[in-house]
This record gives sequence, C-alpha cells and structure tokens, in this order.
Amino acid sequence: MKRIALFLATNLAVLLVLSIAIRLLGLEPYLGASGMNPNSLLVFAAIIGFGGSFVSLALSKHMARISVGARIISQPQTAEEFWLLETVRRHASATGIGMPEVAIYDSMDANAFATGMRRDASLVAVSTGLLQHMTREEAEAVLGHEITHVANGDMVTMALIQGVVNTFVIFLSRAIGQVVDKAVFRTERGQGPAFFITMIVSELVLGILATLIVLWFSRRREFRADAGGARLSGRRNMIDALKRLGSLHPAPLPEKMAAFGISGSSGGGIRRLFMTHPPLEERIAALEAG
Repeated sequence: MKRIALFLATNLAVLLVLSIAIRLLGLEPYLGASGMNPNSLLVFAAIIGFGGSFVSLALSKHMARISVGARIISQPQTAEEFWLLETVRRHASATGIGMPEVAIYDSMDANAFATGMRRDASLVAVSTGLLQHMTREEAEAVLGHEITHVANGDMVTMALIQGVVNTFVIFLSRAIGQVVDKAVFRTERGQGPAFFITMIVSELVLGILATLIVLWFSRRREFRADAGGARLSGRRNMIDALKRLGSLHPAPLPEKMAAFGISGSSGGGIRRLFMTHPPLEERIAALEAG
C-alpha cells in the first residue's frame, strides 16, 4: 500500500510550500481591498491544486524508492532476481507498456507496489517477505496486479482527481473565509483575522472530505487491478495470492505510501471510509463471482 499514501503526503507538502511561496511573493491578486475576484481565485486554485498533484506524481518514483530503501535490479545476480525481471517483462509486454524498473526492498512483510508518472517509465518493487512467503504462481499474480495499475494509468488518474479536489478545497476555503470575514465580522478593508482562521479551518475540513473521494477511487481501482492480475496470471493464482496475504496479516506499509501496495489495512464503519484498499474478503469474492 505504498503508492497513493506517499502521493497524498507529497501532494499536501507541495500545496503547503506553494501556498506559502505565493503569499510571500504577494501573488494573490484575487484578494484585494474591493473583494474577491472569483475568476482569478479559480485560476489560482487550479494552478496550486494541479501543481501540487502533478509535482507529487513526478516525485513519486524517487520518493517511493527512498521510503522503503528499494534496490533497483539492473543486472540479476540470482535465479530469483532473474525470474522477477522476466515475469515483469512478460506482464509488461502483455499489457503493452514499456519495461518498468524492477526493485526489491528488505521487509519481512509480504507486499509490492508500482508507481511512476508514465506508463512507459514506471517502477515495480516487491518485498523480500513476499518472495519468501508466496509461491511463484502467487507472486506472479501480485506482479500482474501491480502491472495492471500501471497499464490502467491509475497514478495519472489519481493525480487528476487529486488536482480537481485540491482546486475545490482551495477555492471554497478562501471563498468561505471571505464570506465570514465580510458578512459576519464586517471587515471593510483587506482581510481580517477571521478570514485566515476560517480559511484554515475550512481547508482542514474540506481536505478531509476531499481525501475520502480520493480513497474511494483508490478502493475501486483495486478491483480492476485484481481482475488484471487474474487475466495475466490466472484467476486461481490471483485468488490464492489474496488468500495468502490474508493468512500472513502483513503490516501496513509506511503511512505516506499506504495506498500503493497490494494489501491495505482492514476496518469497518467510519474507518472503512479511510481505507486505501477494500477488505481482502470482498476482493476474493469479486474474483470468484467474475
């Protein structure tokens, strides 16, 4: 579960840096003494919103490697590394994408992830725990799942969705701050403290709601990736791989990488809304029904 959470964390950091830089440079023409210009605000919000999202996407591969200490396999040194490269190469060819970089990272937990800004320049990484605890057939299905994420363009779609919700969060939080400042606190010139306090609170609340939208998409794309893994490696192998993950109870990946892996955390009720992955039971049931 590494790809999306890293993307989300980087996205928030970039948004913060861009917002501070623009304020320090005085590049907020939509907030003048005469009031707010909605058109200018929307353009500003889109630049910051999509800018943060796509900078995050551009950095995702590098950040992912650093986050888990992944080692790129350029020349296979063992039979296992040779098998891993050839399996990824076969899946990539079958889905019509360029050969991804392939990496291994040290972890006893069974997991894998794929990330990258372009379908033809992606990264696929697997943990040593996954290679140790799964059969070749199961590991092949997991790799098929990750390659399907790349082939489906899930990372770019995620960036677009994140850019849209970022834009609305920035626009609405400032619009709400302006209304409260002018209509409630009767600030006549410029912006008073109420504007900034309301804007920050609104950004936090709207940011949580926006995250729920992104996480909903993250859960939906897992079913598509499972179906792709089943097509590439066989339905039975994909089901067995998910069952194996369930029996191993893998620990979550680092929070900033939470949605990028093959398996996520479990939960119900409100907690389910914040899950990056559907429960393994639902994913297995979907494969068995399909």
